[in-house]
Amino acid sequence: MACGFGAVVLFFFIINHSAEVRSDERNRELLAEAARLEQQVLAGAKHLVSLRNAMRETQEQQAVAQGRSHQVIQKIEQAKIQLAKLDQETLARQQHVDALTTDLKSLEEQLKRLERMIAADDDQGNAIRSFVGEGDRQYLTGLKVGGERILILIDASASMLDDTIVNIIRLRNMPDAQKVTAPKWRRAVSTVDWITAQIPIGSRFQIYTFNVDATPLLKGTAGAWQKAEDGRRLSQAIENLRQVVPQQGTSLHGAFSVIKTLSPRPDTIYLLTDGLPTQGETEMTEGTVSGEARLKLFQSALRNLPLGIPVNVILFPIEGDPMAASAYWQLAQVTRGSFLSPSRDWP
Repeated sequence: MACGFGAVVLFFFIINHSAEVRSDERNRELLAEAARLEQQVLAGAKHLVSLRNAMRETQEQQAVAQGRSHQVIQKIEQAKIQLAKLDQETLARQQHVDALTTDLKSLEEQLKRLERMIAADDDQGNAIRSFVGEGDRQYLTGLKVGGERILILIDASASMLDDTIVNIIRLRNMPDAQKVTAPKWRRAVSTVDWITAQIPIGSRFQIYTFNVDATPLLKGTAGAWQKAEDGRRLSQAIENLRQVVPQQGTSLHGAFSVIKTLSPRPDTIYLLTDGLPTQGETEMTEGTVSGEARLKLFQSALRNLPLGIPVNVILFPIEGDPMAASAYWQLAQVTRGSFLSPSRDWP
């Protein structure tokens, strides 16, 4: 029994020792696994801390960016306000400059008007425009410019290009730029310039060119008198006359019919032409017109001329029209006007 009991005890110790060995091995594995997990937890904690730090930095950067963005927006708004103020100030300044410019021009015009009035007081007559001719000659013309309503009629037919038929035909086929510089036409324009420089202050005027039709030099003023005032309208009319191209035939019917369109009627007429008309009330398309036929056309046109109005004739003679001077001289005498056939260097 003792041997058996000892064997049992021995067996028990053997089994118990084996269990302890296995338990220790299991514990070591669990400890190793726990250590590994603890390391992972520590590593995760460290990574979490890094993430939190990164997130904190990001949040701080975002806050800084938002602050800067707010500042930029404020600056933009301030810049817009300043720009709007500058635009208003610029507009106000521009308006002020425009107003000053207008005032300056008005003062300059008043100064010029006063200078003209002073010049008029210095024994230079009542002229509201000046005319400076070539040379120092003075002519006794007997042509006095006066009246309250002055009508100037300028022949702008092709014959006003030259004194000879050959040169008229030659110039008629040239460009317009060459026609307006023809010497005879330039003399006619200078003569009108001279007449307008003698118009008294306070008078009213109207200027027409005529060939087969009559056209006012100032567009849109047909049938209406223009105030001479400070000479601006007269100067504009002369500038327009310099652009007129002489062309077509001559009809006095159209020229004298202008008188009926003006109310009240003119008290003085200045007629600048170079010969008797070649056209009647209707345009003629046939060839040359004889001297007798031209005289009949002239007499027919006189029926449109009201009585009692002085007609001052300035004739630029053309070859082949010997009856023109006599006919226009008689017209000037009958109407108590003046007749002038100027030299080539007048006015």
